[in-house]
Amino acid sequence: MGSRRSSETCFTTSDPEPPDLEQGIQREKSRPVEIPWDKDPANAMNWSKANRIYHTLIPAGCAFICTLASSIYTPGIPEVSETFNVSEEVALIPYSIYVIGLAFGPTVSAPLSETFGRRIVYQTCVPVFALFILGSGFAQNIETLIILRFFAGFFGSPSLSIGSATISDIWAQQDRAIPMSSYVATPFLAPALGPLLGGYSTMGANWRWNAWITLFFSIICLAPVYLGMRETYKKIILEKRAKRERKSRGESEPSRPPMGPTLHRFFRQTLSRPLYMLFTEPIPGLFALYVAFNFAVQYTFYAAFPLVFESAYGFSLGQVGLTFLGLGVGVFFGFLALIYFNLKPYKRWVIELKTAQAKETRKAQEEGRDVPSHAKTPPPAEWRLILAFPASILMPISLFLFAWTVGRTHWIVPVIAEALFGMAQLQIFMAATMYVMDCYGPLFGASAMAANTLLRYILSAAFPLFALQMYRGLGPDWATSLLAFVSCVLAVIPWCFWRWGPALRRRSGFKTEQ
Repeated sequence: MGSRRSSETCFTTSDPEPPDLEQGIQREKSRPVEIPWDKDPANAMNWSKANRIYHTLIPAGCAFICTLASSIYTPGIPEVSETFNVSEEVALIPYSIYVIGLAFGPTVSAPLSETFGRRIVYQTCVPVFALFILGSGFAQNIETLIILRFFAGFFGSPSLSIGSATISDIWAQQDRAIPMSSYVATPFLAPALGPLLGGYSTMGANWRWNAWITLFFSIICLAPVYLGMRETYKKIILEKRAKRERKSRGESEPSRPPMGPTLHRFFRQTLSRPLYMLFTEPIPGLFALYVAFNFAVQYTFYAAFPLVFESAYGFSLGQVGLTFLGLGVGVFFGFLALIYFNLKPYKRWVIELKTAQAKETRKAQEEGRDVPSHAKTPPPAEWRLILAFPASILMPISLFLFAWTVGRTHWIVPVIAEALFGMAQLQIFMAATMYVMDCYGPLFGASAMAANTLLRYILSAAFPLFALQMYRGLGPDWATSLLAFVSCVLAVIPWCFWRWGPALRRRSGFKTEQ
């Protein structure tokens, strides 16, 4: 009886647990409960709508400023030429070199964002961009101006490549279209406002005020970048969480490989990824070519319009800037078309697809068989291309309309042609961006868009260097017609991806979302 009592009392709650059992219980208590990522509060897609909008406005604002800085310089080119005693062609170099900076910056910033996170890239690049813009306003010779504007473009460019990836981090695929459209519209609106602001500031003060205006907007953008911005990239969020959990459990950090091989692998694989995708992946490569040409035409207009409208209609510098509002109006109507497409037909197709998939899933579960893989797939990426079909036809039409009406009719007609160009360009770019991001997702999407950014700004920097000679030699009619003929050839690209896109994705060397 005594032995039975002792055996009972040894398991009472007042007695301590055996040491090994107690340690095991404590380890289990300290071990975090695993939550699926789609339900994780740290997942940016699960943030409040207000917080997601706030984090969407940050890359949009940065993209607005860095593209404004490109075109706001152009009205001051004659005054820069006079100040530094150089030709207008040489004075055009700081404009083109800035765009080259926009081209090469994303080849570094996009892979860095996929390695170290989005937030650190924004918080590093935006203030450095502002410093180089400040320096360009004080430049005392053309060489200094060229160097400072190159680095301003280089450090201002990340929002143009990782902005799309940031928005893909924040918004689910079916909700992504409107935020992405809003973000994409800003780099189109800003260059349209640049010549207007630059024209009147140059007339009222001097060309240096174009740098001060850009600096003012940059300082405004710094506040949200440093106040309340959180990391959005899944990989970095989970890595930091794992590090905190290991530290709280008293576990040592896993051994790191030697720094030398790690850096070598980073430079060889990560930094070269955008260039590799540009030349080996047909989807980002060909769309980059199409979008790059359209951007190059737009930047050619910024350089050539003062010559065209001053000679054809006798416009002043400020009035030439006003003509670019036609581009802004076209972008606005293109934005409305994007919103309608994504809220009406695209949303209806997604709902119909998900309803059919849910019905097939229930049927498979009732019959006790595995759910077929096609009942789990996201909406086809090719649906994003539909808006590019009419735009690919409208693009060359707008260029031919401008070519054969400027100087022959009232000035409003070529401005209307410019509006049609802006509308078509936005829709093509938006279709390309959404298609590429749907194909490659957040994992490789930033590098795919960096490849796009690289090529489009290289061409945008090159075209203006011969734009003045081309428009003087051929005249506005044949110079613009030459661009229109090239646009006709490139217009087949979205149609080809509609037909062969799924097969190209299956053969991709990178993991795609679909």
